Amino acid sequence: MTSVAQPPYTTPNLDVIHVAVSDPRVAPLLRGLGHEYSTRYGKDAHAEIARYPDEEFIPPFGGLLLLLLEHGEPVAGGAFRRYDADTAELKRIWTHSAHRRRGLARRVVAELEREAGARGYRRVYLTTGPRQPEARGLYLATGYTPLFDTEADPETVGPLPFEKHLPAATHAARTGEAAAS
Repeated sequence: MTSVAQPPYTTPNLDVIHVAVSDPRVAPLLRGLGHEYSTRYGKDAHAEIARYPDEEFIPPFGGLLLLLLEHGEPVAGGAFRRYDADTAELKRIWTHSAHRRRGLARRVVAELEREAGARGYRRVYLTTGPRQPEARGLYLATGYTPLFDTEADPETVGPLPFEKHLPAATHAARTGEAAAS
């Protein structure tokens, strides 16, 4: 039997949905993320995931959680929360292990940036762990500026901070919208 591999970095038609953390479709994302962190860092990471109250990831409080669904099943997702008045902080970016190398994380990040800009944020901030080279590569490849010495051993840096300033057009519509109200 011959199988045809899907080329890397292709994103099929996916449904992008905004959900609350309590939505049952979020559970596999958080479970997988917790397992991934625990495996890489050797400690239970579920406490870190639970560090931020769920309400920080819903629109009235400046946040958002989204999932990418393929045939109704969550394959990737991520969230942002309000970091400060101008900055959204990306959190909980995850792709199911069976769906990696398809560009889904890039799609999640792009969707989160678009939504953050639509809500008036001008900057995106995030940290990733020193044992997550794939995440570091993703953020560098998608235009994030490292706020650490990239030549240093990541283990000596600790959490690796990044930022990205959103294009003016992204949040200009929101600003103009507010002025017109």
